[in-house]
Amino acid sequence: MNSEFEVIIQSLVYGGSGMGRLADGRAVFIPFTLPGEKVKARIKEEKKGFVMAEALEILQSSPQRIVPRCPHFRMCGGCHYQHIPYEMQVDFKQEIFIEQLQRIGGITNPRISQVVKSDAAWNYRNALQFHLSPNGKLGFERSNSHDTLEIHECHLSCSSLNETWPQLDFEFIPEIELVELRQGDEDEILLALYSQESTPPEFETELPISAVYISPQGQIILAGNNYLRISVLGKSLRVNAGSFFQVNQFIAERMISILLEKTHLTKEMVVLDGYCGVGLFSIFLAPLVIRCLGVEVSPSACRDYAFNLDAYDNVELYEGSAEEVLPLLEVKPDLVILDPPRNGIDWRALDAFVKMMPAQLVYVSCNPATLARDAKRLIETGYKLEESVLLDMFPQTFHIESLNFFSK
Repeated sequence: MNSEFEVIIQSLVYGGSGMGRLADGRAVFIPFTLPGEKVKARIKEEKKGFVMAEALEILQSSPQRIVPRCPHFRMCGGCHYQHIPYEMQVDFKQEIFIEQLQRIGGITNPRISQVVKSDAAWNYRNALQFHLSPNGKLGFERSNSHDTLEIHECHLSCSSLNETWPQLDFEFIPEIELVELRQGDEDEILLALYSQESTPPEFETELPISAVYISPQGQIILAGNNYLRISVLGKSLRVNAGSFFQVNQFIAERMISILLEKTHLTKEMVVLDGYCGVGLFSIFLAPLVIRCLGVEVSPSACRDYAFNLDAYDNVELYEGSAEEVLPLLEVKPDLVILDPPRNGIDWRALDAFVKMMPAQLVYVSCNPATLARDAKRLIETGYKLEESVLLDMFPQTFHIESLNFFSK
């Protein structure tokens, strides 16, 4: 067929694109479009049964379409929904979440008990990850590409980060794979440089920030400390430069509150915190139960977890991947909390969780597709998905965070 065509967009799908149908019935996916729009597009890639395309012109625009705030939108791969009003973004995410559970998980009429919008639709991120351009400028990956787009502004990062990153001056250093900035309490800033080389480049700064060089050989502190303190609902957590932490603090706090409200913990209960990270969940669970176990593969997160939970004698930490550690644990938890990475739970880990037969299982997901896949397996083993809570951790993007409550 001709590489250029016209199509009506029927719906939004997970991943940020609008979907339409070609004359031959194949699905076509076009980013930055809205349902109801008539689009002139060009084929970029043909797959078995579907087509990836780019919009050349919006021939008939949706009345809901708005002007994006950022001049980098469409070129930068960080945002997908700036052309959509925020309230509508959340509605679309709910529809997409339900579609994923139904189509992939085979779950009819999934119950969404609550949808939590972000307190801020802009300037909510407490962390940014940059790449260096060939000119040594900070940038993000281009949309659908690994090339670096130099940026001049970002409307997702919090104000302190936006004040800091434009002041950073780098030369092009091919060995630097990633530049990360994170904000902690009292607007403290931590800069992390990631590389495969063991020796750091020359580094100096007059900015009041901490800086760390991270390679497979370990961490080298370049300035200040290699960690920040981040407070959540009155609990202060140490977060190392190499450790994962939620980027939207308001949503992280709402997530904790909802988790505690719906799990009804008692002093007789045993809790297993799979993928426990620095202890964001465990630090709230441990004081309420008789025993709290954490499993984590990241060495830096394990060090943070041990530090953050040091005050509690009823806490155990197991370092290693969930699929390696869990089959070796002889424990019968009453509640299991799962917060896996975007690709979901390894089947060996999932089987190990199921064999423990917890009465309650809470799955924290940032990817409804892998959640639906794993939920299907859990349901086949006798669990029921009682309810899901959607939390908009990532406004202006297609990403969907959820708390999913299963019972045996």
